[in-house]
Amino acid sequence: MASLGLGGLGASARRKSVPSRNAAVERRNLITVCRFSVKTLIDRSCFETIDDSSPEFNNFAAILEQILSHRLKGQITWFGYESTRSFWDYIRVACRKVSHNCICSIENMENVGSSRAKGRAWIRVALMEKHLSEYISTALRDFKTTRRFYEDGAIVLGEEANMLAGMLLGLNAIDFSFCLKGKGLDGTFPAVIDYTPYLKFIQSSDSISSDEEELRTVGSSGSEGSTPENIVPPVIVDENIWYNKCKRVEQKYRLALEQKGYLEELVRLRENQLSESVSQNKLLLQRIEDMDLAHKMEKEQLEYIIMELQDQLEVLPFFIDASWHCLKIRLNGKLTLR
Repeated sequence: MASLGLGGLGASARRKSVPSRNAAVERRNLITVCRFSVKTLIDRSCFETIDDSSPEFNNFAAILEQILSHRLKGQITWFGYESTRSFWDYIRVACRKVSHNCICSIENMENVGSSRAKGRAWIRVALMEKHLSEYISTALRDFKTTRRFYEDGAIVLGEEANMLAGMLLGLNAIDFSFCLKGKGLDGTFPAVIDYTPYLKFIQSSDSISSDEEELRTVGSSGSEGSTPENIVPPVIVDENIWYNKCKRVEQKYRLALEQKGYLEELVRLRENQLSESVSQNKLLLQRIEDMDLAHKMEKEQLEYIIMELQDQLEVLPFFIDASWHCLKIRLNGKLTLR
């Protein structure tokens, strides 16, 4: 009986671990494919302008939409029913604190009606403004709002959220060009991710060796008319492996070059902002000095006026006594005449 009880507990634990394992795999898959999508976007931007017709962008937009919609809570209506939400409902609340944000502009767009379409328009505008990473970082820092919109296990509530904000930073080096009246903003259908550009089978060395051995066996056991040309030499496989490695190194170099250019541009921007701040600080200090000088002059003038008033107050009693004495003399003179 004890063994049966332990077996039941083990099965129950396995059943509980399956959903958590599936959720972790789902989060890891979305983050990994997002990283691949960002790399392909940066690589493609070296050769052509990224716009709505680019399959790399359409795939990235679908991936980001699914990440921001992962385990998004529904909205409870007055009748107790749960209606579906779009990630735009979360973004427009959590990103209000971003300086010079485009939230109001998206809300007032006439050709964009549904919430999903507004979210897709926001992705495009944020990419053109080079502020997508800033929007995401600001939204994730507002943990209270994020917790209110998402269920436990969501990507934006896990450790993957910091990775998301970091990998989106490289997109600031790309100049995007989108039309905000195209079919890409149609919110009727959900976004679908195309995984085929990122699927690649890499054969291990042991598997390659076993394949070569099998080819040798087939070649030796075949007919006498078989020739060695039918066997694939291992040199070709090695050349393919080295070619793929060189290709990956080249892609990493391009990515590093793009990020270097972006960081240099960011440094120049910060230096310009610093110089502007210094000049504004000098102007403020000059204004403070001018105001201080004006206050000192006003103070001196007020002190001079106060001293004059005090002198007049000191002279006033004597003037009053003299006037009273003159008045008495006149009164006495009139009485004497009578």
